[in-house]
Amino acid sequence: MNVRYARKGLASLAVVSVALLAVGCGAEEKPTADKAAATTPAPQGSKTTTESQPAEEPTSTLAVLRGEDGFELTLTSVERDAGGFLTVKGSLKNSSDKSRAVPPRIRGDETEVLEHGNSLGGATLLDSVGKKRYYVLRDTDGRPLTTTGLGILGGGKSVPVFMQFPAPPASTTEVSFQLPTFEPATLKLS
Repeated sequence: MNVRYARKGLASLAVVSVALLAVGCGAEEKPTADKAAATTPAPQGSKTTTESQPAEEPTSTLAVLRGEDGFELTLTSVERDAGGFLTVKGSLKNSSDKSRAVPPRIRGDETEVLEHGNSLGGATLLDSVGKKRYYVLRDTDGRPLTTTGLGILGGGKSVPVFMQFPAPPASTTEVSFQLPTFEPATLKLS
């Protein structure tokens, strides 16, 4: 009699195990670091480390900012969207002939941003007329809505980057873009 209950128990355990395995293979709530590149849109560049892809050829250059260790940030577009966001796009280039680590200070010094690795989370927009500073947006987990995972960039290599901010009022036509270790630049808003 005990053997019969033991068999039923083992059969139940096997069915539950298969069910849990099937559920575990389903969609994840949060992507892991290995799957981030496959589940994240390309502009976020969550795997932009070591030897990265060449940046797309920009149609126009709004500003070129020079930073430390031969890094250059080329800004190619500033777009407002209907949702109240402002997205700044461009490319980060190592203009030296040696591989260099992207300066960690560009992620800023906010504790919430520091927890999520090297990014462009330290970028800000300054509206001097409206007397407001706009910081890179964060998601509900505190991750900055910007290119993340920046590591070592090979000599002469560049990576596409983006940063998303709350949009200034429509009456604001000009902001100062600032990123730690880089010179500031004035951006015209349409």
